[in-house]
Amino acid sequence: MKLLDIFGTLKKDMNVIERQLSHSIDSEHPLLNETSLHLLKAGGKRLRPAFVLLGGKYGTYDLDRLSNVAVALELIHMASLVHDDVIDDADTRRGQPTVKSKWDNRIAMYTGDYIYAKALMIVARLENPQIHQVLSKAMVQMSIGEMEQIRDFFNTGQSIRRYLLRIRRKTALLIAISCQLGGIAANAPKEITRELYRYGYNVGMAFQIRDDVLDLCGTEKQLGKPPGSDLRQGNITIPVLYALQDESRREPLLAEITRIHNANGETDVTTAVRMVRESQGIQEAELLADRYIQKAMHALSQLPAGRTQKHLQEIAKFVANRSH
Repeated sequence: MKLLDIFGTLKKDMNVIERQLSHSIDSEHPLLNETSLHLLKAGGKRLRPAFVLLGGKYGTYDLDRLSNVAVALELIHMASLVHDDVIDDADTRRGQPTVKSKWDNRIAMYTGDYIYAKALMIVARLENPQIHQVLSKAMVQMSIGEMEQIRDFFNTGQSIRRYLLRIRRKTALLIAISCQLGGIAANAPKEITRELYRYGYNVGMAFQIRDDVLDLCGTEKQLGKPPGSDLRQGNITIPVLYALQDESRREPLLAEITRIHNANGETDVTTAVRMVRESQGIQEAELLADRYIQKAMHALSQLPAGRTQKHLQEIAKFVANRSH
């Protein structure tokens, strides 16, 4: 089963969420309306809304309640991407110009702030304080993760543990709470929402590690941006950290990363990318992602067997093997 097949079972409800996403960021201000819709129109996997709906299958499934959570989480994800593109000085995302490149940094930052605010307005429709507590804590951690990434730009001495903590905050938490809050909004039992969180967390960790691998091994057509973008921006990801542990490759790779740093992003990174590809860094990263997927599958084994469990298994397999 492919990801689109899984979404096909949710097609009607996902279409509702897609319409609500567009409506939720509609603004009377022409420029703000245009910039806010820009990334939405570029598409996206919509994994987080799908996780919310699937999590909701373990309780009393109510699309009106679940859609408020799903839309809010996708908007938070979108806002973080708009801000990321400013920090990373990225020109393209999903094969389209970023908000910051089409307009400018200031417009992009306020667009991201606006989308964040819209997300909070939507989730405020739900009176369950636990939902707000979980969401607000995750947003705090996401902000810390962003700050940690900026601090660690071109830091080749960082530990694997430090990297994993950063991606936990930046990526895995939002996916984890997408699964968890779907269950909470549907009044699923606490033990169910706990396992949904564990599943989402481990899938999220694997998702980001796989993303880091794709940035080095994928094509521009697959990625929607030039390969090696992380290295060019100074983001030292897990395959690079593993490659640096190879004593025979460490010094040449360090020298190349230093050259990229001194060039302030305006340089070719082909040599550094090739060095990482030729090392064990890619393989080690893929093995680590696989271990997280196995942990996600174990969490799923604690949930009631059935169609929803199978769909969550298929999404985990998609994450493990995705090429875009």
